[in-house]
Amino acid sequence: MPTTYRPYAPDQLLLLPASLKEWLPEAHLAYFVSDTVEALNLRAFHARYEGDGRRRQPFDPSMMVKVLVYAYASGVFSSRKIAGRLEEDVAFRVLGSGNFPAHRTIREFRQLHLAEFSALFVQIVQLAREAGLVKLGRIGIDGTKIKANASKHKAMSYGRMLEQEQRLKSEIADLLKQAEAQDAQEDAQYGDRRGDELPDELGRREQRLKIIQAAKARLQARQREQDQRTDAAWTTTARRAVRAEVAASAPSACPRTRHRTTSPIRSRGS
Repeated sequence: MPTTYRPYAPDQLLLLPASLKEWLPEAHLAYFVSDTVEALNLRAFHARYEGDGRRRQPFDPSMMVKVLVYAYASGVFSSRKIAGRLEEDVAFRVLGSGNFPAHRTIREFRQLHLAEFSALFVQIVQLAREAGLVKLGRIGIDGTKIKANASKHKAMSYGRMLEQEQRLKSEIADLLKQAEAQDAQEDAQYGDRRGDELPDELGRREQRLKIIQAAKARLQARQREQDQRTDAAWTTTARRAVRAEVAASAPSACPRTRHRTTSPIRSRGS
């Protein structure tokens, strides 16, 4: 009985409009980041764009902040990689909601709002700790997980809170320095390119299929040549082996031996 596979049709269009949220578990970190950012005041971010009208149409700061916080919490610091994840990663696409800022736009946003973003990041981590999280993605928050029935004073003293706040500020500053350093390194390496693009000749599907078929034909031709050389070498080796076997099994010439002549024995009485 032939094997029956589950349906797989990469070119099949979706029959109904898809919601990316249906592809992401409800308890995913991206939702916590999104809801937390929505609960905070982003007025300082919006103030930088006041008066521009429709001339610039920048990306919504709320979306940019969500994407950057989730990226850094997930250990993704490169603006190029963040831009790639916005196209490929479901969690990033949920936060981006159909927006695809270029890597240079992502870096410039962080640089432009560095002080405000650093302060907001600290608030987000503090809220995560207060909500009972031990870590925010890969960012360790604190060993003290606040219980629902415990008072805040018992959970953490005011002095401890100040100490933790300074630690958080220092760690987040280090994260942002790491992101800036990685962007600078990749700018020097890739220039204006993102670095993961296909070559121009492979960018369009029609041309890409032609190149793939041509490459496949060349590989098959080389394989045939290799097979022919292998067959020829095997044939030569086999012939030599047969000759050697025939030579080894042929009878060898006997050397000449001297025959001693003896006189016939005379019978007694002759």
